[in-house]
Amino acid sequence: MSNPLVEVQKYGQSIWYDNIRRGIITSGQLQAMIDNDGLRGITSNPAIFEKAIVDSHDYDQAIKSLVAQGSSSTTEIYESLAIDDIQWALDLMHPVFESTGGRDGYVSFEVAPNLANDTEQTIAYARRVHRTIGRENILIKVPGTPAGMPAIATLIGEGINVNVTLLFAVDAYEACAHAYMEGLEKLAARRGDVAKAASVASFFISRIDTLVDAKLEKLLASTTDPDKRKKIEGLFGKVAVANGKVAYERYHELIASPRWKALAAKGARTQRVLWASTSTKNPKYPKTKYVDELIGRDTVNTIPEETFVEYRKSGKPRAALNENWDAQLAEAKKILATLEDVGIPMKDVTDELLRDGVQKFVEPFDKLIASIEKKRQLLHAA
Repeated sequence: MSNPLVEVQKYGQSIWYDNIRRGIITSGQLQAMIDNDGLRGITSNPAIFEKAIVDSHDYDQAIKSLVAQGSSSTTEIYESLAIDDIQWALDLMHPVFESTGGRDGYVSFEVAPNLANDTEQTIAYARRVHRTIGRENILIKVPGTPAGMPAIATLIGEGINVNVTLLFAVDAYEACAHAYMEGLEKLAARRGDVAKAASVASFFISRIDTLVDAKLEKLLASTTDPDKRKKIEGLFGKVAVANGKVAYERYHELIASPRWKALAAKGARTQRVLWASTSTKNPKYPKTKYVDELIGRDTVNTIPEETFVEYRKSGKPRAALNENWDAQLAEAKKILATLEDVGIPMKDVTDELLRDGVQKFVEPFDKLIASIEKKRQLLHAA
């Protein structure tokens, strides 16, 4: 029986796993996913590590050992735990990195979320953890904030590969693509090997529908005009994918540009669009909605645990983004225009999501640090 997670590769998409936890590494589960599910990469973030470290006992012995060794900084303990996991996962993924010529096989580690609006501190943190991790298939995750864009260009220019995260707006995606190209130009200028540079642009999906649907519900409740109500009703569950399709079109426009062609001639690889936040939050929608509808050439989908398991059972792989593309794109643009027409500016939506997105990583990071500190104190007193 075919595995939909593997079948997706036929249509030019790589499946990555949006989850990391020590137990899936030590139990052999991660290796089985690589072997049986065609897993091609892993992403992590502070919320994932918070859940892994706080909600399990997988790390208790390691924390105890670090305390016994005299580690006094809670942040140092967190980084030691997280980087150990990242290094183990990187080693397991390295054969994929080699077999795909460095196109896949990456694991992402995010800069501390409280640095999202600080360019210089983001660069310094990324340099330090990149050096500490010491694996060629590491991607340092940098938020796609205004402060993150120059950091991306600097890091790529130094040969540090980057996963640009928290992209909601198409304009922000385009800015990160230009930052990647600027970084490649800097790398080429210092005679670095642009063919070894890698980056993905993590474009968030389901959070858009969650926020837009809530706004549509309020709008519908206050609208009596039948024509406007019909327009509103036709938008539920459609805006996120439409936004993704417009970003995907922008990707193709950018790689057709003279600037990109000059870099490609030097061996540069494209910065693939990576669909992030692809679990379905609304129970009315199919659990695999944001996987099935976003399969396309030269893309990545990073899938959280529950959706990964569900897609293995019931996914329906097809060239979703490459069939009747012109008609799809026209419909996507119509959906976004209708959203504006009913009174919900897309810029307001994406600005709000970026602000909230940064905070949603800061809060679990702070909770994680506090929980480690509590465990450290208890173990130190024992």
